[in-house]
Amino acid sequence: MPSVHDLVRDPRLYRAAAAGQATDAAMCVQPIPYVARCLDDVGWPDGGRWFFPVVKGASALGLAAAPRWPGLARLTAIMLTLYFCVAVGLHVRARDLRLNFAAATSLLVFYGALAVTGPPRPAS
Repeated sequence: MPSVHDLVRDPRLYRAAAAGQATDAAMCVQPIPYVARCLDDVGWPDGGRWFFPVVKGASALGLAAAPRWPGLARLTAIMLTLYFCVAVGLHVRARDLRLNFAAATSLLVFYGALAVTGPPRPAS
């Protein structure tokens, strides 16, 4: 039976995370109402919302690179950990401690785990 460490380092997990980030990026291009409401709740200005599809799209590419460029994938996981630290902080500041806070906190823990372990190095 594989250990938790092995599961967190599995390249398929990185591919799934990349798919999630790509989907999230697409939902942020012209924010769907749910995403727009979340950004409104934390007070993110309309003029700065272009940032989200760019960052989330780039992170999807970085995570998808795990099998070939594990260092890039790990750097991406570190940067996503920082991103979700800010997201959690924005939810706390706005006293928005509902579902979106729980989601941001869960993703902070998830990407933190990826950042700590990193994907496996390719066989030479």
